[in-house]
Amino acid sequence: MNEVKTPKKPMMFYYGIFLAVIILFNAIVMPLLSNMRVKEVDYGTFIRMTTELNIDKVEIQDNQIVFSDKNGNFYKTGLMDDPALTQRLYTAGAKFSTEIVQEMSPILSILLSWILPMALMVGLGQLVMKKFTDKAGGGNSMMFNMGKSNAKIYVKSSSGIKFSDVAGEDEAKENLTEVVDYLHNPDKYKAIGASMPKGILLVGPPGTGKTMLAKAVAGEANVPFFSISGSEFVEMFVGMGASKVRDLFKQAKEKAPCIVFIDEIDAIGKKRDNHIGGNDEREQTLNQLLTEMDGFEGNTGVIILAATNRPESLDPALTRPGRFDRRVPVELPDLKGREEILKVHAKKICVGPNVDFSAIARMASGASGAELANIVNEAALRAVRRGSRAAMQADFEESIEVVIAGYQKKNSLLTDKEKMIVAYHEIGHALVAAMQTNSAPVQKITIVPRTSGALGYTMQVDEGNHYLMSKEEIENKIATYTGGRAAEQLAVGSVSTGAANDIEQATRLARAMITRYGMSDEFGMVALETVTNQYLGGDASLACSAETQTEIDRQVVALIKKQYDKAMTILTENKQELDKLAQYLYEKETITGEEFMNILNS
Repeated sequence: MNEVKTPKKPMMFYYGIFLAVIILFNAIVMPLLSNMRVKEVDYGTFIRMTTELNIDKVEIQDNQIVFSDKNGNFYKTGLMDDPALTQRLYTAGAKFSTEIVQEMSPILSILLSWILPMALMVGLGQLVMKKFTDKAGGGNSMMFNMGKSNAKIYVKSSSGIKFSDVAGEDEAKENLTEVVDYLHNPDKYKAIGASMPKGILLVGPPGTGKTMLAKAVAGEANVPFFSISGSEFVEMFVGMGASKVRDLFKQAKEKAPCIVFIDEIDAIGKKRDNHIGGNDEREQTLNQLLTEMDGFEGNTGVIILAATNRPESLDPALTRPGRFDRRVPVELPDLKGREEILKVHAKKICVGPNVDFSAIARMASGASGAELANIVNEAALRAVRRGSRAAMQADFEESIEVVIAGYQKKNSLLTDKEKMIVAYHEIGHALVAAMQTNSAPVQKITIVPRTSGALGYTMQVDEGNHYLMSKEEIENKIATYTGGRAAEQLAVGSVSTGAANDIEQATRLARAMITRYGMSDEFGMVALETVTNQYLGGDASLACSAETQTEIDRQVVALIKKQYDKAMTILTENKQELDKLAQYLYEKETITGEEFMNILNS
C-alpha cells in the first residue's frame, strides 16, 4: 500500500507561527509571570505597613493598590473608600509611581518577553530542519546542499549483481571485465604502455541491460563506484549543474581509482547549437563535463561509464577520442543470448521438469532482456493462478503471448459470423505462409480476443537466427500479411476492419524496400529515407523531392497489390484446405502449428 505523503508547508507558514508565539507569550505568559511576583494582602496590612513607614513605592489603580516595601517585595490590595489615604502615604514617605512591577526589572522583562521565545523558536527550527534533512537522506539542509553532487556511492553492489548474473551480452561484459582488471592490476597495462579509455559509452535499445551491466561492474570491482543520472545535473538555478559536475569529479579524484557511472547521459550531453531560447544551464553543465574529462588536469584512475539509447543526439566533443574513447553496443540478444537470459531469470522461480528454454527463446524472437524477465515472471504468476508450485512449458508459452498480445479477453464474445471471419482471416495468413518457400513455420493460430485489441493472431517462429533478409523473403512476408484480407474476400465476398495492422506492417516493409534497402528497379541503390533514433523505434523521414515521393507511393501501391494478388492465387488454388482449416479453427479456437500442418497435408 502506497504511503500518502503530507504536502510540505511553505516557509511563510513557519514564520507566521513564530510571530504568533511571541505575541501570545507577551500577552498571556508575561502578565502571569508578573502576577506571580506580587503578593496579595488585605487592606489592614496595608494600613499597618503605612503606619510602620515600610512603604517604598505605590501605584493606585482603578480597582487595586500595588505597592512595595523597603526590602523590594511587591504587594497588592483592594481599593477602599479612604479619604485620608493620600495624606497617610505622604506622611509615610511613599513614592508614587506607574507600572511599578515592570519598572522594577527591565532586563528580566526583555529576557522573558523576547530572548526566551526566540531561543525556543530557534531550537524548534533546528528540529524541523533536522527532520527535513533526515527525510531527504542528507546531513545538511537543502540550501547548503546546492551545487553538491548527490551521486550514490557503492563499494560493492548492494543487490549482489555480478557478471555471472548478466547473460546475452558477452562482448559488452568482455569490455567491462577489462576495465575491472585494469583497476585491480594497473601495472600489467602500464608495463606495455597501454592506458585504459577514459570513458566507455554503453548504447542500445531500452531494456537490454545497460544499467544492469553498470551494477555488475559495481559488484565485481572493489573500488568506489559513483552512480548518478544525467537529469540530476540539470537544476533550476544557473550554474548548479556545473557545480555538481565539479563536486562529483572532486570526490572521484579523492577516492581514485574509481568508476563514475552516468545513466541517461543524453539529458546533459545533447549537441550544442545556436538555437534561440536554448537551455544555457544544460550547456554550461556539458562544458564543465567536457573540461573535467579532458582538461589540463588529468583524471588518473577515474573511469567514466555512461549509458544512453540516443547516441546520435550526443555532442561530437563528448564522443571524440580522449573523452568517450570506446563505444560498447548493448543490442537485443540473439537466440543463444535469449536462452541464457531466460535461464538466469528462471533461477529465481520454481521451474517444472522438461521446460525447453530453447523453444521459448525461439518464440520470443526480438525480445529484450527486460521483456524476457517479464516473460519469466508472468509464467510464475500463471502457475500460481493454476494452483501449481512450478512453472511449466505451457506457462512460459502463454506468458509470451501475454507480453506480445496481452491477456485473453474471456468476457469478449464474438458473433458466429465475426468468429468465422476471424477464423478465415488467421488461416489465410497461415496458409499463404505455408505455401511459400523461405517462410517461418507456423507455431500457433488462435481466434481468442486479446486485451491489446487483437481478435486473433498467427504466430510464426524461425528455427534459428536470421540477420539478413532477401528480396524474395520480404516479398513473401508482405504476401503473408495480405493473406488475411485475401481470405476474407474469397470466403465471404467482402472485407472488414480486421486487417488494419496487417496493412500497416505490409506498407512499412514495402516502403523500406524502396527507400532504404535499394530493392527498387527504378531507383536502385539510392537512399531516399533517413532513420533517426534507431534504438527508440526508428523515426523515418524522406530525403527526396516531391516528384520522387509521388513515384515512391506509386511503387509501394504496385508492390503490395502484386503480393496481394499472389496471396489470392494461393488461397484460390487451396480453397478446399482453407475452408476445412477455418472450420476446424472455428470449433477449436486455438490450434498448434503441428495440427495445422497435419490437416493441410492430409
